[in-house]
Amino acid sequence: MKVLKFGGTSVGSAQRIKDVAKLILDGEQKIVVLSAMSGTTNTLVEISDYLYKKNPVGANEIINTLERKYFDTINELYSTDEYKAQAKKCIKANFDYIRSFTKDLFTLFEEKVVLAQGELMSTAMMNLYLQELGVKSIMLPALDYARTDKNAEPDPAYIREKLTAMLEHNPNFEIYITQGYICRNAYGEIDNLQRGGSDYSASLIGAAINADEIQIWTDIDGMHNNDPRYVDNTQPIRQLHFEEAAELAYFGAKILHPTCITPAKLNNIPVRLLNTMEPAAPGTLISNETELKKIKAVAAKDGITAIKIKSGRMLMAHGFMRKVFEIFETYQTAVDMVTTSEVGVSLTIDNKRHLPEVLDDLKKFGTVTVDEDMVIICVVGDLQWQNLGFEAKVVEALKEIPVRMISYGGSNYNISILVEAKDKKAALQALSDNLFNK
Repeated sequence: MKVLKFGGTSVGSAQRIKDVAKLILDGEQKIVVLSAMSGTTNTLVEISDYLYKKNPVGANEIINTLERKYFDTINELYSTDEYKAQAKKCIKANFDYIRSFTKDLFTLFEEKVVLAQGELMSTAMMNLYLQELGVKSIMLPALDYARTDKNAEPDPAYIREKLTAMLEHNPNFEIYITQGYICRNAYGEIDNLQRGGSDYSASLIGAAINADEIQIWTDIDGMHNNDPRYVDNTQPIRQLHFEEAAELAYFGAKILHPTCITPAKLNNIPVRLLNTMEPAAPGTLISNETELKKIKAVAAKDGITAIKIKSGRMLMAHGFMRKVFEIFETYQTAVDMVTTSEVGVSLTIDNKRHLPEVLDDLKKFGTVTVDEDMVIICVVGDLQWQNLGFEAKVVEALKEIPVRMISYGGSNYNISILVEAKDKKAALQALSDNLFNK
């Protein structure tokens, strides 16, 4: 059985929902994971903001506008009065539930309940549409099987047990519809897997049922070898190793959620990235297969801060590095890149929330300097140190770009370069021109 995930753009209108239905109806049994219709989650966040600010009038105005959008979609999607009435009744119940929060004190728990309504509505509409077409489809409510533990991490054993039991209890359906993103926490409260979590949901589901393949359907033809928003002549990548895909996702490739790779990788389940708008396009296949001695792609991560700690005592000071990293651990600040010398260490972070406290503590160990508004550019491929010349190609491509840091050797799949944000576009284009377009 395959698991197919469709993002918000893919189900963003009545016509898009119809197109997705055509894609999934090929006679094979499958689980279909849906995000909320495009724009819905952002609107629900806006509604929640009004509720936090104790402005029920503002919240209700946005609720009413969003409800009209859904009713318009229903009128266009269904061809029979019977199913239009069923869909409107279902969706009205969701919006009435959201309205109920305008009367009470609003908390983070209530916000997560409100945000969950987007996925609940998109899946209900799809399931009813398939049933109107005569398809044997059924809902698998994510809130009945998806759970996180006390560390807010997914609970794979629980998911496998509950989902397997639900499938065994309903064995003869062609399409199983379920929600991405939403879940319950260890205390039974409605929660979620954060933005982009529908990819993670699909991967967790695939791992739970030992799927033949996990497909992530978006609005672009697979992962590209550079960012098409900044670079000309980018091309889709046809094959990636799990580690290469994970590096690209972490360092800025927006098509894939960074956490999505791990469950599929651990269970050796291939992940295919496909384009809903061009379903015949081959997309990108992610697996444990590696194309040897090949540079695959470039990605960029914005909002980086570089910190340099210089200390004349460092070379002889036992435990210096441990003390430095303990400071970042104390303030729950992750470190991306690290380079060292005899007298100092440079590193980067992407979260400045505790930057003043971090810097204050670091000054106990040496002179501290900070460079803000930086970008990490990540070059990914089979970059093992035995592959002669790859690092030279990267450095040569950036000969006109000021480089603050380079990290090579921490991974067999990644060379990371730190540049100023103002040089990002030129650096990405230079790498494309020298690595891919020659």
